[in-house]
Amino acid sequence: MTARIVSVWFPALAMERWSQVNRQIRTLPADDIPVVLSREGTHGPVIHAASAAAAARGITHGVRVVDAQAIHPDLHVERADPRGDDAFLDRLVHWSRRWCPWTVKDRDGIVLDATGSAHLFGGEAAMLRDIVQRFAMQGVTARVAMAPTRGAAQALARYGQAAICDGETLTEAISPLPVAALRIAPDTIRLLDRLGLKTIGALAGIPRTSLMRRFASMKPDANPLILLDRMTGKLADPLNAPADPVWYLSRVRLAEPVIDPVPHLKTLAAQLCADLAKAEQGARYLRLTIYRVDSECRTVQLATARATRDPLHMARLFDGKLDSIDPGFGFDLLTLEATRVEPVSLLQENLDGKRDASADVAALLDRLTARLGPEKVTWSSWVESHKPERFEARVPALRARLEDPPTLLRERPLRLLQTPEEIKVLYAVPEGPPAQFRWRSVAFRMTRYEGPERIAPEWWMDRPGTRLRDYYKVEVQDGRRFWLYRQGVAYDRRGGTPEWFLHGFFA
Repeated sequence: MTARIVSVWFPALAMERWSQVNRQIRTLPADDIPVVLSREGTHGPVIHAASAAAAARGITHGVRVVDAQAIHPDLHVERADPRGDDAFLDRLVHWSRRWCPWTVKDRDGIVLDATGSAHLFGGEAAMLRDIVQRFAMQGVTARVAMAPTRGAAQALARYGQAAICDGETLTEAISPLPVAALRIAPDTIRLLDRLGLKTIGALAGIPRTSLMRRFASMKPDANPLILLDRMTGKLADPLNAPADPVWYLSRVRLAEPVIDPVPHLKTLAAQLCADLAKAEQGARYLRLTIYRVDSECRTVQLATARATRDPLHMARLFDGKLDSIDPGFGFDLLTLEATRVEPVSLLQENLDGKRDASADVAALLDRLTARLGPEKVTWSSWVESHKPERFEARVPALRARLEDPPTLLRERPLRLLQTPEEIKVLYAVPEGPPAQFRWRSVAFRMTRYEGPERIAPEWWMDRPGTRLRDYYKVEVQDGRRFWLYRQGVAYDRRGGTPEWFLHGFFA
């Protein structure tokens, strides 16, 4: 059976997605106003996508925004969202499997291996019409083509006139296409143009030996000769389709509508945890959905501090969360879904019978967050930083990683002041700590010290001119130990006389 590859090209995906997202929240510019989406380039913002009005004025992809604005003062510029566009394209890849089971993401489109699938949609022409119509229903413009090879389908979708070709008409269909249809670099296109090779037919018609040496050093994905062989079918170009996402979901169907979902939670959790255990996965995000008899549904979503597949713990997280759900005239279907999972290996319980303390802490955080809200329960998050006050940050517990802080090479105080307090130095050892200092109107005389530990400014975060710090661990006459630092050194040209601060207390 001859392979049938379909290429779907979205010529205006970024602009169409931007319009769909922003149309719901604000008024968009009029159709006759040129609109472009910009992204960062080597020498400033460049145009990532252009509207139909902008394209009509000759504004194209890759042009610097300042150059386009100099010619078109009424140009409306918005920020592009390449990551959002890429994520949207990923979703379209799996959605496109309604036509065939093998679909992959292209640079600006989708490629489908529709071999043996076209007859299910009334033939090849009817299948391509269905693809265009279904994408148009989602507000996405699509150009499609079908060919025996991946490269030929991509070229015909972007540069060709015929939408369908087979093995017999392949050479005739691709010969008049420009060499840019091979998707090669602009430098290679200019080189072939200087050689008089402007079309694929011209490139295929000359002897290989005259060009092989010139392109021998290129990578296979950039070599026009190798790409031409893939397009004509002389070299294999298989599709490596990503696997379908795995859904972990349990459901309970009821013979008659009920009002209270609580009695069914344990059954749902047990089924879900059994499926997770088989895959050695644990749930981080849970979603309970209740389907009412009047075709309405209600959902409750929860998160966990770390991946879990404990059915009792899952059921307890929903305590008090279902009271606000309006059951209407009752519901006859409940589903519990793990919307995000993480690997959790099968572990044997401790032989000494002791419980895992970290698991108990995670379960407590889950219950507190479920009751009080995600922003009310915080946890220490460790940040890689030279500055002691930046080393620890408070974040919502369910976003934090429940782990021990990184091992430090030097001892740190048991208590750290959020804002260092300035001290008055009465007498200082030359190039050392203060022999006597005053803090909060109390004088302290040092008996011994350890240091200095120099911490340089973080140039990627601190303002220019920030002074370094020399930290000292000092012990005073009554036995208390303080953590002091001198900010700056004499003659560092970053300020006047160095200042002293108290930053923490040792046990």
